[in-house]
Formats: sequence, structure tokens, C-alpha cells
Amino acid sequence: MNVEGVKTIAERIRTEVRKAIVGQADTLDLMLVALFSGGHVLLEGPPGTAKTLLAQAFARSLSLRFGRIQFTPDLMPGDIVGTNLFNFQTSAFMLTKGPIFCDILLADEINRTPPKTQAALLEAMQERKVTMDGASYPLGERFMVVATENPIEQQGTYPLPEAQLDRFLFKQRLDYPSAEEERTIVKAHGSRIGMPNPAELGVAPAGSAAEIAGVIETVANVRVTDAVVDYIVAIVRASRANADLAYGASPRSAAMIATAARTRAALEGRDYVIPDDVKALALPALRHRVVLSPAAEIDGRRADDVIKAIVDRIEAPR
Repeated sequence: MNVEGVKTIAERIRTEVRKAIVGQADTLDLMLVALFSGGHVLLEGPPGTAKTLLAQAFARSLSLRFGRIQFTPDLMPGDIVGTNLFNFQTSAFMLTKGPIFCDILLADEINRTPPKTQAALLEAMQERKVTMDGASYPLGERFMVVATENPIEQQGTYPLPEAQLDRFLFKQRLDYPSAEEERTIVKAHGSRIGMPNPAELGVAPAGSAAEIAGVIETVANVRVTDAVVDYIVAIVRASRANADLAYGASPRSAAMIATAARTRAALEGRDYVIPDDVKALALPALRHRVVLSPAAEIDGRRADDVIKAIVDRIEAPR
């Protein structure tokens, strides 16, 4: 498969998702980049901005297994990964798999469950396997978490620990739609009761597992010059030396940005990465990996502002 084939498959997936979702083009593009980069996505936005429907439509447009977990305060780790139950007929323990055993996992309202339960996802997100009673169970190479959280309500929520945030390739903030988009949404869904089902809206699989594997193989061969590598490293290291940030981005983030930049280039029909790929991905890839200093918080600074200033300050290679 060449990069034109990658571009064609991506456009087919976009076409299917648009049958259910109005707008959110940037978010859908980031989800495509994450899928083909082997990353995970955290979607943050106010209620009613189609976070859950977007994840469902995205999974529906792919020939991959879909799982969903509604995170609640009483959710236990076993409710996610499963448990070993004793079978009296065979006198042996048997694994009852949890909903995490899928390809696309929707972790809905992930910040509503305690840290102990959130930690059940750490190994799965990093190594794509879970360990129970000393035995490891693979989840598959295509395993991807699409998590959602509501930034408005703080009561009854638990902030995600930095170690888990660092495992998300992107954190995307969803805003309210434009007036025209909202008008289209009301016309399309104003007569429905409850959330529509992507299948009922005509969303169909547009990319097979074999095609996704071909895209990933093509992305791995996209060229990244030493100058672009130095540019990525300079941005990440600048976040650690910035006075407005108590903690900068990790080395893992630099490697993940390089992989994501390769994918974005392929989606654009290029077999080489340009600095604009890095610029476009820097904010969603870094905003959740940095921590503001106390002085910056008092001044009302935002992590997004600091990252944008860093990217603007560092000269991009020609």
C-alpha cells in the first residue's frame, strides 16, 4: 500500500462517520492518527457534544471489535479486565473476560471512577495486555482506548494521574458546534428520543483489519529527517525548561509525536514529514503531559497558551 491508498481509506472512514456526526472534523482526524499510530485518545468536552456517539461511529466505521465501559464510582478493576472463576465441573479456574478484551474500547466518563480502577488500564494501554493471577493475556495489536470526560462537573470525579495521562497520545478538547452545525444537528436528530445508534444512521464498516494493518505498515516507512527529529526534541525539551511549567513533557511524548507526525503525513498523501505536521500535533499531544507552575496558575495561564508560545518560539527547519 502507498500513501495514496492510506489517504483513500481515511476518507472512506471519514465519510461513514459523517453520517452520524456533524462537525468535529479535527477530532476525527486526531482519532485516525491515533488509530494508525497505535495511540489512545482522551476526549474532553461539555455534555451533549457527541463524544460518545463519535466514539461509537468511529468504531462502527472499522471492522474491529468494540467494547464500552461506563465508568462509575463503584466500578472495580475486575469489572474491566475480568476475573478467574472456579469451574466445579472441571475443578479448574476459568477466565471470564471483561469488556477490555476488544479492539476499540470506549472508556466513558473515565474520571468518574477511583484511581484504583483507573490503574487497571495502565498495563493495557502501554503493553496491550492484562495480567491476572500471574498469567498475561494479550489484547491484540489494534487495541485502542477512546476515553471521555466532562470538564464541567467536579463533584464525584477523580483526576487522572499523570502516569495514565502520559499514555494517551492526544487529549482533544471538544467545543460547542457553530450555529450552522447546531442547526443541522437539530434538523437531523430533533425528532429522535435518546441517542441515535450509528448503525441506524447508516454508518457501515469502511476499513477492514487487513487494510488497517496495511496502513500501519505504510506509515512506518514515512521518512522523518534528522532536522525534523531535532525540531520535535527541541519542543519537548523546551517544555522542561519553561518557568511557567512545573513539569515538562516526557521522552515518551517525543517518540509518540514522531510516530503521529508520520501518520499525519501519510493521511495527507505524503511519504515524508514536514514541520507543519509537528506543529499541528504539538498541542493535543502535549497539553495533558505538562503541569503548570503555581505562579502560572495564579496568573491565570493555561497549559495550551504555554505550549503554543513554545512552538512559536522554536524555529522550524526549512
